[in-house]
Amino acid sequence: MDRIIGRSCVVLTLAFAVLSAGVTAQKKDADAKIAAAAAFPELIWQDPGAPATLDLTYGIGGRAHAPDPAGTFTFVKEDTSGSSPKFEVTDAAGVLWKVKLGDESRPETAATRFLWAAGYFTDEDYYLAKLTVQGLPKLNRGQEFAIGGGVVRGARLERKSTSVEKLGDWDWFDNPFVGKRELNGLRVMMSLMNSWDLKQVNNSVYSMDAERRFVVSDVGAAFGKTGGQGVRNRDVPEDYAGSKFINKVEPDYVDLVMNSRPFFLFALSVGSYRERTRMQQIAEHIPRADARWLGQRLSVLTDEQIRDGFRCAGYTGRDLDMLATTIRQRIAALGAL
Repeated sequence: MDRIIGRSCVVLTLAFAVLSAGVTAQKKDADAKIAAAAAFPELIWQDPGAPATLDLTYGIGGRAHAPDPAGTFTFVKEDTSGSSPKFEVTDAAGVLWKVKLGDESRPETAATRFLWAAGYFTDEDYYLAKLTVQGLPKLNRGQEFAIGGGVVRGARLERKSTSVEKLGDWDWFDNPFVGKRELNGLRVMMSLMNSWDLKQVNNSVYSMDAERRFVVSDVGAAFGKTGGQGVRNRDVPEDYAGSKFINKVEPDYVDLVMNSRPFFLFALSVGSYRERTRMQQIAEHIPRADARWLGQRLSVLTDEQIRDGFRCAGYTGRDLDMLATTIRQRIAALGAL
């Protein structure tokens, strides 16, 4: 018995050593990639090209990278991070996709279209009203979106590329672009879309094409109403259309609306109150010239392009009309500053 126990201990020790060596090697590899990327130029914006050429139906990834709506995908694993139900699948070509379900799937897809049209980097997101998944198990989160036969409804698919390496996240108030027009324009975009979940963890730095790209990588909390806990929402076109956009205009600056800070008596914690206060400040004291620049860039989009940006995310009918009309009005208000 002692010999058996001794051998078991040896085996466990060896297994732990192998596992530790693997983890150490992965960390060293990650550290090496981060070190190599340190020499890459830092970008938060690039000219997306002639406005007439922008296809808001497919966005930054284009038609070539779009998933096959009639295809069958293979389940890989469930992702328990964040507040929305998520899981990973592969398609017939072996491409890995992260699927998000729930009330962030439509607004996130649409938000990436307008960010890209304005010149900002985004993830390659697409929306499928129905997604067929081979080997789909009972989900721990999001099972209510399964409609039988391995099919889920309302899926946002984010294409994952092996050529993109996430280096970390970035802070709205501490980054290489503070005070620059391009960052100020991105601040405007968040208010333009009522994208209120502006936590640092939702901002990513990607290493791609020998560049360090600063991206708002989670924009699912959009096209609803901003506000405190219990007030704000997402994917509610009527609330988006009925919300205020510009709060105050000064000779040199403009305050846009990003209601985020709760009434102090109802704050869940001091830390949360401070975090939400900082989020609200992201939309305040923006140079008028920079807000106008952003509005003028978006003003060249046609009504049909704007509608495509929402239509590709599954919006139709009255919801589509309200969203397209409201964002056009907001763009015009920026251009008139």
